[in-house]
Amino acid sequence: MADVLRRAVRAKGRTVRAATDSAPVSQKLGKRGRRHQSHLLFLLPALAYMVAFFGYPVVKNVVMGFQHYTTTTFYTGQAPWVGLANYRAVISSSVFDKALLNTVLFTVGSIAGQFLTGLAIALFFRRRFPLNGVMRSLLLLPWLVPLIVSSAVWRWILDQDNGVLNRFLGALHLVQDRPGWLTSTSLALFAVIVVNIWIGIPFNVAILYGGLQDIPEELYEAAALDGATGWRAFRYVTWPLLRPVVGVALVLGVVYTVKVLDVILGLTNGGPANATQTIASQSYQLSFQQFDFGQGAALGNILIVISLVFAVLYLRANRRAVEQ
Repeated sequence: MADVLRRAVRAKGRTVRAATDSAPVSQKLGKRGRRHQSHLLFLLPALAYMVAFFGYPVVKNVVMGFQHYTTTTFYTGQAPWVGLANYRAVISSSVFDKALLNTVLFTVGSIAGQFLTGLAIALFFRRRFPLNGVMRSLLLLPWLVPLIVSSAVWRWILDQDNGVLNRFLGALHLVQDRPGWLTSTSLALFAVIVVNIWIGIPFNVAILYGGLQDIPEELYEAAALDGATGWRAFRYVTWPLLRPVVGVALVLGVVYTVKVLDVILGLTNGGPANATQTIASQSYQLSFQQFDFGQGAALGNILIVISLVFAVLYLRANRRAVEQ
């Protein structure tokens, strides 16, 4: 009987000690959980902002693409469901093929010009010389000026009769007739691309220059000892280490460029004869000039899908290249 009592006392002691030892653990877990909840509370305003100003418009645009949504809807509150009719209408229109081709040409030309020029300027600014910082600051001005203001200035520069460019080329006797940079169907898209390249160069310079600053100088010194200088140093040192930054610059550039609207509206408004019409400008015209918001939303959704497909394909290809 005494042995049974002793065993019972020992078992009770172990239970008490276990409960005592587990109490701090539960308290720690409780504190950790409360701390995690407090972190989430700080994120709630940002999440609410994202849902209200990004999530809801995207969802609303997707829904509108399947509705007959016009100005009448604002009064009646009714937007009949039409399924894929809006998509069939915009894809089968005579303007869509031209707008899609212009979107591809505009995006590829702009990204190529912006990236290559931005990379060359970023490499140039890696050198130390007087007024380096001042010149880099001035280079950001085209990026800071509102796009509609930049478009107005460039429209004056490229004007056929009184534009600065034609007067300058005429004074140098480089052209006989004044080219219609914004009125010629063969020159308008090229002119718009050049203006968009000018606007996007500072963005690429800022991102690529930051990436170049993170490359240690010791790597260039070690490569120089092996005879890798100049182009070889760029190929074997700069480019491999800059590739993640290049991926970010290209993906953000494409996502931004494919939906450019201000520059096109300010310069040509999609003309002449739809020569500079893109999917973004066509979506704007359908929505805010013809007031067919359903078809405008359908084009906007097509634009979103194109951007997502490019981003996914490029990031996957870039990941494979990094892994290899």
